[in-house]
Amino acid sequence: MSAAAEPAVPAEGDLELAADQAIEACGGDAREAVKALIVANGFIEAQLDELRTKVSTGYARGRLPQARDRKE
Repeated sequence: MSAAAEPAVPAEGDLELAADQAIEACGGDAREAVKALIVANGFIEAQLDELRTKVSTGYARGRLPQARDRKE
């Protein structure tokens, strides 16, 4: 098992279906779907940053890009 997880690459049909679903969820407006996905991505990145601060450096074994600040 490698230290860095490889992202799963979805099949082309899966991407097309997901894109169609996102556009449909936004009333058929592709621009609104893109904006919604950008907002969702920002939310997920914020959650990831919060979780990174909660993981100890020892547990992560230095694999996380930002080191956790220690309380003195």
